[in-house]
Amino acid sequence: MRISVIYTGGTIGMVSSPNGLVPGADLQGWLEKLLAGTDLDGVAELTELPRLIDSSNATPADWQAILDAIKAEDADAFVILHGTDTMSYTAAALSYARVGAKEPVVITGSQLPLGAPGSDAGKNVMGALTAASSGKVGGVSLYFGDHLLAGNRTTKVSSWGFEGFASPVIPPLATAGGPWHWNSLEMGATAGNLPKEEIRRYARHDVTVVDLVPGITAQRLRALLTPAPEAVIIRAFGVGNCPSDEPGFVDVIKDLVSGGVPVVISSQCMQAEVVLGAYETGEVLAKVGCVGAADMTLEAVYAKLVFLLSQGLSASEIRDWMQKPICGEL
Repeated sequence: MRISVIYTGGTIGMVSSPNGLVPGADLQGWLEKLLAGTDLDGVAELTELPRLIDSSNATPADWQAILDAIKAEDADAFVILHGTDTMSYTAAALSYARVGAKEPVVITGSQLPLGAPGSDAGKNVMGALTAASSGKVGGVSLYFGDHLLAGNRTTKVSSWGFEGFASPVIPPLATAGGPWHWNSLEMGATAGNLPKEEIRRYARHDVTVVDLVPGITAQRLRALLTPAPEAVIIRAFGVGNCPSDEPGFVDVIKDLVSGGVPVVISSQCMQAEVVLGAYETGEVLAKVGCVGAADMTLEAVYAKLVFLLSQGLSASEIRDWMQKPICGEL
């Protein structure tokens, strides 16, 4: 077996500088020492992307760069070393673009650089490599802090804890230990539905995310959405509720939908399933043409919208696909 380890940047390989942490660690030497004498010795080969970034600087072009790097490598499995800030966005994005691919992809990183005392880097990389070489998982997954999670079901829950990620609405695919405990549910998505036979490359698209708060006015909402973006995610209350009594509020959203802008209603709750007809305050959104995000995370919703827009779909096609699973994201 050959596992391609692709470093994209991020804390795991960073070193201190006068301007804060920047990429610069000897990842190759560190990886060789980490695997020396283990069953994975000589199995993993490291590749660094030409442009190493802090993941806070990631764009859809960086998602595509990872996909291109995977395509260029002849490997049985892939481990992506990635910064934690936008790791869940990347995991979701890769999952949509790799529907049907047979080689598993496991994304990981660390809260502390590999050279820091008590770093979680070694533990996370060994866990990701173990998962990637297990033959038990497919699709795109994320390993962090003893848990293997479905990639498009994850969200970052801590900027400091070693259990930095969670999949709020489904259990982990596996929990590391002696031995590992593998969940009996699907081990990641390896097959699914695609809107087009030939997948187009990721491109940057204007998708706006708006969080509702008590007291938000129609005037403020309209200002936030002018000029109109290509798609909108509204993070609403509870199961998809909005301040329907606020004068003109729903009209702003109706005007967007009428203008051909897909509007997806998500929830501010980590554990929720959006049901727009459950309350009057959500039914009004359904009536003007919004669609609910079901139980998708924000990261999965955002990456899915960018993916669908990159495929050149119409607004009605996007609304339809946001309600259907591509690879287990809802």
